[in-house]
Amino acid sequence: MEERVITSEELDEDKAFQNIRPDTIDQYIGQEEVKQNIKVYIESAKMRGESLDHVLLYGPPGLGKTTLANIIANELGVNLRTASGPSIEKPGDLAAILSTLEKNDVLFIDEIHRMPSYIEEILYPAMEDYALDIIFGSEGNSRSIRINLPPFTLVGATTRIGDLTSPLRDRFGIISKLQFYTVEELTKIVERTSKVLEVPIEHDAARELASRSRGTPRIANRLFKRVRDFALVEGNGVIDLEITKKALTRLKIDEKGLDDTDHQLLLAIIQKFNGGPVGIESVASAIGEEVTTIEDVYEPYLLQQGYLKRTPRGRMVTNLAYEHLKIEYQNSIFN
Repeated sequence: MEERVITSEELDEDKAFQNIRPDTIDQYIGQEEVKQNIKVYIESAKMRGESLDHVLLYGPPGLGKTTLANIIANELGVNLRTASGPSIEKPGDLAAILSTLEKNDVLFIDEIHRMPSYIEEILYPAMEDYALDIIFGSEGNSRSIRINLPPFTLVGATTRIGDLTSPLRDRFGIISKLQFYTVEELTKIVERTSKVLEVPIEHDAARELASRSRGTPRIANRLFKRVRDFALVEGNGVIDLEITKKALTRLKIDEKGLDDTDHQLLLAIIQKFNGGPVGIESVASAIGEEVTTIEDVYEPYLLQQGYLKRTPRGRMVTNLAYEHLKIEYQNSIFN
């Protein structure tokens, strides 16, 4: 099945364009409050000659958590080590990562909510005391040794902060939520990408592309590359408004940034469940998707834009969605 262009999850093609990421806090566009606070914390840590407090970044995928982790390391002038929660399966995996850290280095763990609980427990003394307690042997014949670690900063990223245990969450000194971007911010990001990749784009085209990018830089940059292809093959190489609209229409992304998958989800609730309320499990079964995919990838933007709402009784499609889909609104039998 063809990958969804508008998904906020990272695709393989995104990894080939790491060079468009900003390197410094001043180059980073958007997330102003988070950015300015982290800038202060970094400067304070450098002035004190100490490691930065552990940082937890949370919010929907594609908003720049990984980019911020890279920037934090760059601004501190230290090494960045990266890992993902699911990849740390054994205590030895974590020990191998921690043992490579130098003083004040940054360790970035993506999807930290997916780290096994027994790994979390090993991480606690590492975060608090910069020490690693390793247990050898079987039960009844075991011994432990403590390995001292240099001071370091753990930057954790998660799309599901509610899945983090309280003991782990409480060990982060800095907790920041990343928000969806405005059209103006995304327009600046698209125009910056155009300069980095040396592909000219007109301002109104950049704004049109930004307005359909679901508040997410990752999607904006991916759409920029797709529209660039249309401009090169079916245009004159310059991304103008006409070629942008043509490309996005061909990609089946409407003027609000919704695609066929979004329409399918909303229509399933309308046509099969009278607009809701309906449980998330029923919605997942109706469209053949995992519950976590709906909650993490599809729903955040639909909720933020007001097309969908969560109630104690389940998901409901709003009047706004009926209007957007050009369907006559009918009250739910529960209203």
